Amino acid sequence: MERNTTLENNDWGKRWSFLGLSLLINATGHSITIVMNLGSAVWTASAVNLYHMWPLSLRATLFLCGVVVVLMNALLIQQFNWKRIIGNLLFTFPFSYLIQLFTQVISKTGINQLPLSVRIITDVFGILCVALATSIYQRANIILHPNDDFMQIIRFKYMNGNATLAQMIHYIPPVIIMLITFVMTKHLWAVNIGTLICLFFQGTFIGFFDKHVFLNLKHYGLHVIK
Repeated sequence: MERNTTLENNDWGKRWSFLGLSLLINATGHSITIVMNLGSAVWTASAVNLYHMWPLSLRATLFLCGVVVVLMNALLIQQFNWKRIIGNLLFTFPFSYLIQLFTQVISKTGINQLPLSVRIITDVFGILCVALATSIYQRANIILHPNDDFMQIIRFKYMNGNATLAQMIHYIPPVIIMLITFVMTKHLWAVNIGTLICLFFQGTFIGFFDKHVFLNLKHYGLHVIK
């Protein structure tokens, strides 16, 4: 344990660099899927539907959802790890801000007026960006978005590292949220073919990027989860 901790401390610079890169990739991917309106990542889609149901901004909605998932994570690991909780909350600030900013910028490009086939390809590209970013910052494991920390806890504490199965399970809460908002508003936003791709294949994408992109970046801090 001491040897692992020493190695992780020596890699702080690399891990922070990867975290910064992943934040930019993640916000770009999420924003693309929101603008395309052909299906956002499942958690993002649930937040977008909540956003359309109440007067809070998208940024505030994303942050509030993050707080709720933080509490869920604490229940799963059966302890209030304040360092972990603060890290989760800190992640939501730049994440929420960047998504709202990038969404506004990308929407002004007129990209959502492209032919449907191009928009579908662009939406899938956004989904792959989210999967790549998730793979990067889950491995760096300095601070995580609560949603992805939720998935990582399920993956390594309960599913023996199976990313595909863990991702499917961790999508149950947002699917329930969308069902509730649909009943109340009679509309679904940010749900389409891209959402189905995320629902069934996002975990597989993350597992693929774990093994084939940035191979010098290992999974740090798994002893905390286990």
